[in-house]
Parts: sequence; C-alpha cells; structure tokens
Amino acid sequence: MSGCIFCDIVAGKLPANIIHQDDMCVAFMDIQPVNPGHMLVIPKKHASFLEDMDRETGAHLFRIAQRLAGALRTSGLKCEGVNFFLADGEAAMQEVFHVHLHVFPRYKVDGFGLKFSETYHTKPTREVIEGTARAIKAVL
Repeated sequence: MSGCIFCDIVAGKLPANIIHQDDMCVAFMDIQPVNPGHMLVIPKKHASFLEDMDRETGAHLFRIAQRLAGALRTSGLKCEGVNFFLADGEAAMQEVFHVHLHVFPRYKVDGFGLKFSETYHTKPTREVIEGTARAIKAVL
C-alpha cells in the first residue's frame, strides 16, 4: 500500500533489522522500543485492521510471536516476562495502520504499565456481563 511504512519495510524500501521472515510475515526490531528486544510481527500483505486480515495469517503472526517470546527468554537480554500488544484502531492507540503485533521483554520496574479508568474497580453486575456476552454472540 502506498505510503505505508510497514509495506515499505516489506518491500525492502526502508531499512529494518529483520529477525524472522517467511511467506506470510516479517518480524523486525522496533525503532522505539519499550525495552531492548522489542520486536514487531507484521503480515506481508497489507491489512489496516484485524478484520482486514485472513484468519490463517492472524494465527501465523501469533505462532511466530510465541517463538520470538521464547527467544527473548533465552537470549541473555533482561527478560522476566513478555508482553504481546496489538492495537486495533485509533481508540486502541494504533498509530501505524498496518496490523502489527508488539512482542517485548518485561522486567520489574521497567517503567511500562497500563492506566485503568476510574470506573475499572467497579465491577459490573452479572446481568450486565451476560447482556454484553449476548450482544457479542449475536454477531458471531
């Protein structure tokens, strides 16, 4: 896709430190890492959002991410845990509109965290949860 930084990396037009590449995806080092070892796994075929990507490619991205997580743990890099992060849409903090799965090492007091809303600690009723579940099931 024209103007997509990740498509340009796939096409070899932009530099990247590629860790893994196959016929479906590319994994490379993030240029603004949360922690050393932060990688991105992207589909070779452009997909702006998860719904634009076929299921087999999505499953493959996670299989590769799982291998990368194992590599982080045995690489000698500081790694007490691993996070996967995938933002799907602007409200979810997606900045580059080409699906990408972040894989990055974590360790205590690394400074990364999630901020919860003020209402997070107020649990919804069982009825509210069941209603939400029905709404999702209805469109599956």
